[in-house]
Amino acid sequence: MNGQATLKQQGYFFPAEFHPHVATWLSWPHKEASWPGKIDAIYPYYSQFVKYLAMSELVRINVADEVMKAAAVAHLQKAGVQMDKVEFFLHPTNDAWCRDHGPAFLINPTAAEKKVIVDWGYNAWGGKYPPFDKDDVIPTLIANHFKLPVFHPGIVMEGGSVEFNGAGTVLTSTCCLMNENRNPHLSQAQIETYLQDYYGVDQVLWVAEGIIGDDTDGHIDDTVRFVNEDTVLTVVESNRQDENYELLQGNLEQLKQMRLLNGKQLNVVELPMPDAVVYEDQRLPASYANFYISNKHVIVPTYRCAQDDKALQIIQECFKTREVVGIDSTEIIWGLGSFHCLSQQEPLV
Repeated sequence: MNGQATLKQQGYFFPAEFHPHVATWLSWPHKEASWPGKIDAIYPYYSQFVKYLAMSELVRINVADEVMKAAAVAHLQKAGVQMDKVEFFLHPTNDAWCRDHGPAFLINPTAAEKKVIVDWGYNAWGGKYPPFDKDDVIPTLIANHFKLPVFHPGIVMEGGSVEFNGAGTVLTSTCCLMNENRNPHLSQAQIETYLQDYYGVDQVLWVAEGIIGDDTDGHIDDTVRFVNEDTVLTVVESNRQDENYELLQGNLEQLKQMRLLNGKQLNVVELPMPDAVVYEDQRLPASYANFYISNKHVIVPTYRCAQDDKALQIIQECFKTREVVGIDSTEIIWGLGSFHCLSQQEPLV
């Protein structure tokens, strides 16, 4: 940071998702190429997601213009969303995946500026889906609106690739962060330094793999999620013939070997995978781990299969103070992401 103290040295950190929120940020879905042939089918489920978010926090939505805003309002009103909790921002985007292009909010309750934004570089998961220029500037637009300091690390990083316990540890995957389509000039140790400096963490833990069908090259939010400072949910595949079986067993073994900063072993809770979701001969990255933790709910994607109820029950056991809600994500997952991919939290200071 040009000789200045790093954000970590200044006492800033990225809170865990279970930390209280001011708001959840979304970018209204509008790119037909992300849901070819069925974008209209996602809006009822997306609007249900917003409905639950608005029950306990603000929902801040990026839209391109007043026309898109009016269309969004119509969908949300039809779903019975509490509209006084919804705020719109005229910030045009290329796509809907706010977890990856949205702002990374860091906080320091003792600083004069209690909240700052980190604007990582964004290249649509290794240049897969151009253009992405509008998405890339969203964090700075939000920082400017709220007059918050904004920091630019100058490397590519996506919100879905990192998972935090709020106590100094971040979990990520080598298959994503070490992919040559992100930051080929950086070693693993150098990437760890960026994570520590700009997310305010002390420890980086790595699993190897993502799930089949994930076009992000293996985001952690489809595989392993913190539910508190020392407990993770991780997806496992019970069918030995499934392509995900060996990949997820490998991750499970790695998690069992990990130790936190205080020397404690991770508590590892296993979460089933849904049946394979296939559309137009393409296996989609369906996972129950792509849930979103709001102030009062844990909103879980479901897939019209037998494992749905078991997954919801396991997640509910991990979140004693929140209500777990399943929302059908069978249509949304055709876009190759679900509720966590679509959202980014703004923490309360």
